[in-house]
Amino acid sequence: MRRLLLTLLVALGLPAAAQDSERPAVLVADDLFITRDRELVAQGNVEAFQGTTRIRASAIRYNDETGALVIEGPIVLNDGDGTVILADAAELDQGLQNGLLRGARMVLNQQVQMAAVQIDRVEGRYSQLYKTAVTSCKTCNDGELPLWQIRARRVVHDTEAQQLYFDDATFHIRSVPVFYLPRLRLPDPTLDRADGFLAPSIRTTSLLGTGLKLPYFITLGESRDLTLTPYLSSSTRTLEFRYRQAFTNGDIEFNGAYTRDDQLPDETRGYLFGEGSFELERGYKLSFTIEAVSDSSYFTEYGYSDDDRLRSDLTLSRARRDSFVRTSLYNFETLRPGELNSTLPTVVIDGEFERRFFPKAWGGELRFGLEAHSHWRSSDMDVIGRDVSRINGSLKYLRRFTHRSGLVTDAQVGTTFNFFDITQDDTFAQNHSDIAPFAAVGLSYPMARREAGGASQVLTPVVQLGWTDGSRLDIPNEESTRVEFDQGNILSLSRFPRPDRRERGTTAAVAVNWSRFDPNGWDTYVAVGQVFRSISDPAFTDTSGLSGVRSDVLLAGQIKNNAGLSLTARTLVDSDFEISKAELRGGWSFGKTTVEGTYVWLEADTAEDRTEAISEVSLDGSYDINKQWSASADVRYDVQNSTAATAGLGLTYNNECVSVDLSVRRRYTSSTSVEPSTDIGFNIGLRGFSASNGTERYERSCGK
Repeated sequence: MRRLLLTLLVALGLPAAAQDSERPAVLVADDLFITRDRELVAQGNVEAFQGTTRIRASAIRYNDETGALVIEGPIVLNDGDGTVILADAAELDQGLQNGLLRGARMVLNQQVQMAAVQIDRVEGRYSQLYKTAVTSCKTCNDGELPLWQIRARRVVHDTEAQQLYFDDATFHIRSVPVFYLPRLRLPDPTLDRADGFLAPSIRTTSLLGTGLKLPYFITLGESRDLTLTPYLSSSTRTLEFRYRQAFTNGDIEFNGAYTRDDQLPDETRGYLFGEGSFELERGYKLSFTIEAVSDSSYFTEYGYSDDDRLRSDLTLSRARRDSFVRTSLYNFETLRPGELNSTLPTVVIDGEFERRFFPKAWGGELRFGLEAHSHWRSSDMDVIGRDVSRINGSLKYLRRFTHRSGLVTDAQVGTTFNFFDITQDDTFAQNHSDIAPFAAVGLSYPMARREAGGASQVLTPVVQLGWTDGSRLDIPNEESTRVEFDQGNILSLSRFPRPDRRERGTTAAVAVNWSRFDPNGWDTYVAVGQVFRSISDPAFTDTSGLSGVRSDVLLAGQIKNNAGLSLTARTLVDSDFEISKAELRGGWSFGKTTVEGTYVWLEADTAEDRTEAISEVSLDGSYDINKQWSASADVRYDVQNSTAATAGLGLTYNNECVSVDLSVRRRYTSSTSVEPSTDIGFNIGLRGFSASNGTERYERSCGK
């Protein structure tokens, strides 16, 4: 009996416990006996399992002489790799490698099910299913047909190649046949990457007409792949591509398109975007970005990007606890109407180094920084072809003192040294240099209060006095033409974004920060600040908020709660209570709805190349109609001119077997190279196969 029981376990493909002590095999049944013909029979709730492999049946009969297994159903065979076979009856050889299953259903990775009249197992690798219906939709016993299914005369599942091969396949929506394919191959759900077609999409635009995109995915080994997407319509012949490759120390990705169309019939159009990063020895990181396009209207017509200025760069950097080093090479290209690349600094070289020291004898922190920069214009004309190079360094000492009273004193002292080289501009001397010592002391007094309900408040008044010696060099303002006055630089000695400009003289900054944190609900933050200086700085524009000897008052705040509401606002108010800049950002998630928005106000300022005021609202939101349906909408509206810039609507349907996405977008703006246009997109994908799988998993119950 013991020998025959062990033989039965081996016949089932389940090593016996005596042979594998770490993964014991178990056979459980209501009755176990041997017939006169030396046939071992296990019947009544039979279950045999070893490790992750399991089989359940009503009865199992094993012939010791022939090695044949006769299994009575209902049968459930789970091989542990995500494949489950259900059958009414089965006749299999020893080890379940070959045999026949009748009235069978195969479920792959809980995503794709295949119902067949019979399944033939061949060599343990192949499963041949005859008169088969394949779907990833959940089927119920109510007689209702699945949303879609593929019916085939024969389906072969190759478990080693992880592929499904169909003979005489017909695709059905409900009971309606849509199209027929004599041969079809699809990857099974357990395959991560496989050659084949991805979900197609339809795009309709007022400029290019209606077109079809049919992507094809190509594996180029374990670490590389290529996706080619023909895009064909009545007005364009485009080939899109994406190439990805992973390395042991980094990765790269390139996206692009090659186009011949009716918009510019005599020209080849296209774009190329690429990026990559690599971890090098000694903590260095190398990264690159490539952005290029054939013409200024290509992105707008084809919808590949919203950028109107392109940046390509190559950067080498390393960041450690007490040091940072970076060197970068940039290339810029403008797509904006009225801008010429020849008169803009398109080639830029940047480098910076910073090191911190903590001298035990003095305490505090000693910081040394060095920055090098050069930009070049392709134009050879005087003034408008100006090229500039500079080197800026700084050495400063910082120290913080916390007094027993709670008063905090922050002190710093140091100097900067600057060198500039200006060419192709006869209105400025070529070489300039200076040394500018500086010092500052700041006082802050944080005060905390705890409320009875558990909330806490912190009120911190801050005062800083600063001084920078010397007068500004007579050099052009190349890099600090846009100044933002906000909470991040209110205590800075220089609020210019780049070191080609530095505030001079004596300054005083006052600010008050208040915050309230409530573990049960609302969190609030408010900041108020203003800057005073001994002399006005003409380099600050009127709308920067920093012109004159007294700046505008900075007001900033944030509020959020646990219910999904968040608001952030910032504005500048002058002495006449007029606003030059304002920004409001917010979001609210409640129930099935999510709404986000932004409002921006910028006063007209010719010094910032803004001939008229900007007042713009951007809103976008989404609503989950139910578990399957969701809707979205977005709009960008020019309040100043009372016109919409862009608007879009989207409708998405997702369930366990199909995903559908419909979008409509209208762009109202126009220029000399771009016309208003409307885009309509339609995508549909069948879930369950690895070529169309996403990260989401949708489940549906019968009757819902």
